[in-house]
Amino acid sequence: MIAVIDYDAGNVKNVLNALKRLGQEAVLTRDPEVILQADRAILPGVGAFGAAMERLEQFGLVPVIQNYVASGKPFLGICLGLQLMFDSSEEAPGVRGLSLLPGKVVKISDAPGLKIPHIGWNDLTLNPRSRLFAGIPNQSYVYFVHSFYLQAEHEEDVAASTEYGAHIHAAVEHGNLVACQFHPEKSGDVGLAILKNFIAM
Repeated sequence: MIAVIDYDAGNVKNVLNALKRLGQEAVLTRDPEVILQADRAILPGVGAFGAAMERLEQFGLVPVIQNYVASGKPFLGICLGLQLMFDSSEEAPGVRGLSLLPGKVVKISDAPGLKIPHIGWNDLTLNPRSRLFAGIPNQSYVYFVHSFYLQAEHEEDVAASTEYGAHIHAAVEHGNLVACQFHPEKSGDVGLAILKNFIAM
């Protein structure tokens, strides 16, 4: 069973539908027991970093997520979920993230001809050693919606990158932790293949 963590962030329905299409039993929950007993967990979401961390604290989910990750079972962050896994974000100065991996989230800089938020399809440069992207062709296109992006502290944690006014760490992989800045649940067959690889971890 896959626990999709519920902290009142948007975009969960698409994630649940994508998992259903892959034949997976998934439940949207903030119940600590359900999350900790799940085979896999997903932290999805769209929205603001500071408000999201406040809700995770309010619902008592920070220690639950940390304990789940410590168990070694696969954990996937999507979009805002990826950002929350790191130390901090320029969107919310002084607010500490989950610090599951070292790195920071910064704003995409304004530049001529560059629309912010970044909404649309971009190709990925893949790390050939990544399990999350196993069997997926390099330069595959996925769907992004974001104004902030990850700068991971360790290059070896970067599973995929893209270019949009900056060199963006678009996905990470470290042990049982994986995360995507883009939305696999909105990325067609490529996105379903990425989710399938997560399920196989």
